[in-house]
Amino acid sequence: MDFDEDRIYFSHQNLHSGERREDNTSNSRGDNSESWEDKDDDEDGYVDLDAVRRHFREFLRSYRQASGQSGYIYRERLLRMHRRTSGEESNPKKNGCSIRVELAHVGEYDSALLGLLLSRPNDVLPQFELAAKDALKTFLHDLKADSDSVGSVQILLKGNLAATPLRSIRSKHVNKLLRVPGIIISAARVRSRAHIIAIRCARCSDTTTIQALGGPFASVPLPTRCQGPNPQECGPVPYGVLSDECTFIDQQTLKLQESPESVPTGEMPRSILLAAERGLVDTAPPGTRVNILAVANLFNAASSSKAASVRTLYLRVLGMTRETTSADNTSFTPREEEAFRLLARRPDIYNILTRSIAPSISGSYTIDIKKALTCLLFSGSRKRLPDGMRLRGDINVLLLGDPSTAKSQFLKFTTRVAPIAVYTSGKGSSAAGLTASVIRDAKGEFYLEGGAMVLADGGVVCIDEFDKMRPADRVAIHEAMEQQTISIAKAGITTVLNSRCSVLAAANPVFGRYDDLKSASENIDLMSTILSRFDLIFLVRDIRDEQRDRSICLHVMGVHIDNYKPGGATAGSGLVAASNALQPFNSGDDALLGGTGAAGSNSDSLTDTNSSASAIAENAMRIATTGVGELNVSTMKKYIQYCRAKCSPRLTEEAGDVLTSSYVKIRDDVRRRTLDSDGGEGSHSVIPITVRQLEALVRLSESLAKMRLDSDVQTQDVAEALRLFKVSTMAANQAERSTTSSSSNNSNPSSQSIMSAAIPSRDDMMRSESFLRSRLVVGMVVNRQKIIEEAAGQGYNAMVIARALAVMVMRGEVQERNQSRLIKR
Repeated sequence: MDFDEDRIYFSHQNLHSGERREDNTSNSRGDNSESWEDKDDDEDGYVDLDAVRRHFREFLRSYRQASGQSGYIYRERLLRMHRRTSGEESNPKKNGCSIRVELAHVGEYDSALLGLLLSRPNDVLPQFELAAKDALKTFLHDLKADSDSVGSVQILLKGNLAATPLRSIRSKHVNKLLRVPGIIISAARVRSRAHIIAIRCARCSDTTTIQALGGPFASVPLPTRCQGPNPQECGPVPYGVLSDECTFIDQQTLKLQESPESVPTGEMPRSILLAAERGLVDTAPPGTRVNILAVANLFNAASSSKAASVRTLYLRVLGMTRETTSADNTSFTPREEEAFRLLARRPDIYNILTRSIAPSISGSYTIDIKKALTCLLFSGSRKRLPDGMRLRGDINVLLLGDPSTAKSQFLKFTTRVAPIAVYTSGKGSSAAGLTASVIRDAKGEFYLEGGAMVLADGGVVCIDEFDKMRPADRVAIHEAMEQQTISIAKAGITTVLNSRCSVLAAANPVFGRYDDLKSASENIDLMSTILSRFDLIFLVRDIRDEQRDRSICLHVMGVHIDNYKPGGATAGSGLVAASNALQPFNSGDDALLGGTGAAGSNSDSLTDTNSSASAIAENAMRIATTGVGELNVSTMKKYIQYCRAKCSPRLTEEAGDVLTSSYVKIRDDVRRRTLDSDGGEGSHSVIPITVRQLEALVRLSESLAKMRLDSDVQTQDVAEALRLFKVSTMAANQAERSTTSSSSNNSNPSSQSIMSAAIPSRDDMMRSESFLRSRLVVGMVVNRQKIIEEAAGQGYNAMVIARALAVMVMRGEVQERNQSRLIKR
């Protein structure tokens, strides 16, 4: 026999096919693991699959942890699985015959066996499943139980391998075991795939079975000749498939996309197909963040033979770990926890967190916005009522105002500091892109694909240019903002997806800038149904004032000449945001964009390049002890994760009484203002004050308590929540009857009272402005009181003239001099 004279094959002695068998059932790695590792260097090395099966069967039978107190882990898991699946018909949601195997346990038992699993999973894993079936039969036989009904057993792998980024998968990873993190963005229907195919010859009725080994996307070729006793009489391709006698398994096609925070700036997010089988189907709906253990395989996606050498890469899932929120997979070192607890005990923790939000954006009008964003990042507490209804704990904030007021920069910073964040623009987003859609692929199969609010589950979705969205698209997110679910009923697919995220939106008034001649309802071109879903609504105004403009110029010039120092800006300056530390653009640190540079570095380290656990703990400890400075982005993100994972505050009776009385008073004030308006233009509130606003106050109070890691909401938390609500939503609701709260300190009190008066008609305002323009020559300075009296003498209403003058001052058409006694055009 000379069939092997040209090659010499080696195999691990413990896995040899001869009579030798390892008798030692301890957890030792064995004395021959080194020879096995040497053999692995030869990729064409021979592997005795029967020995592999025997060795893994011994692992299932004899593995115990080093402590020896946990018993035989996999023996108990197999028997528990058998007991569970014996009643599978009564509980169909349970996974089938599958057990989870820890890669660390396999490596502890035999590192050579683990190395073989990592390098050749397609060859080894079927033997592992056969070994599991044999071991289960042995266990049942020892227990004198029925072992004839044991079916196939699926091995689900779990391990902490080094993560392979999705965009880094290449041809060298084919047939290798990988751990790939990402987000499930689409899921097709569960289909049945023939695993063992029964075929029968049409001539001689010879029946046989063949096994489908080509993978989930490959077709199975039938024998071209009959396998019966007289193949010559049956002719070519005589076999037909017996569908009733085939063995089928469940299969589902998923699409995995890399997480938004790991996508380099300017790059499109990459995605890859996943093939899940048996117990792994229907375990991860779209929007779920997962870590998968899978083997990279290839399939032919071309319909013609012209591209026979080109193959498409996909991942066959062997194990999946679900991450519902970012806090579930975040670990904290003891030093970090000590620093965070010390930081939470500071009485000024609220102010520290506030000044750490976009520290380069300064200005008196930004303080309350930063406090609102701090509450949004920490959020309230989710609750599940006894009847199964869920109450959201996430806070929604709307920034509505003039251009160049740093609204977009607040959104960009939030995407950087939030543990999970998705940024999108209203003009470039559709209803399907924000929620979910049902898409038909090239084969006519329908599958579900999640949008931005699904991908941001457990985090924040930032929507810029919110007013540019089509009304139909805004209506589509009503359910997602309040119930935090997205219901789909299209193309026969009926399901509900989770969208448990906060919404931070930025919008401009309907005329581009806020028009003082029109009421707030005319400036805010949003329906009351969408406005009521925002917990806080800020009207951000660009007030023209010489001193304020000069402060802005000094701040911006300081930024551009690289003299900016965080925390050193003058209060009242800063309509334009700057990066925390200016660097050349080619440095790979796109701070304002919240992305990564050309090297693909993670955006978490934009402010502090050293974002290790020790650096985070050091920064938190320094702020906790001194109270000076700001938390960097990495520390801020980690502290948010820690508070959200460790604390879930609840209202006390005292705090609840204060909220109840305050809400009743607010409703009564709104009712009285409506009656006082006598059915005029302002008789209806642009933002309705409903029970949603009461729940918003509860969420704000809980988030303030969560910053201190306090399990109870205190009365001071309720007081601050009420103050934020009054300076935001209530101020926007009363905008047409009050002057802008952001006016400069030099404003004339009489102008404020004039702007607070009843709104005159548009025709009266236009006639009054025409008179003033004709009377005031460019460069002319006149006395305010004299020109008002002159207009009154010609039949104009004095209050209307005074209001027109105030509007022209705010527009910049005229200037006030000598404590507003003189007017200059």
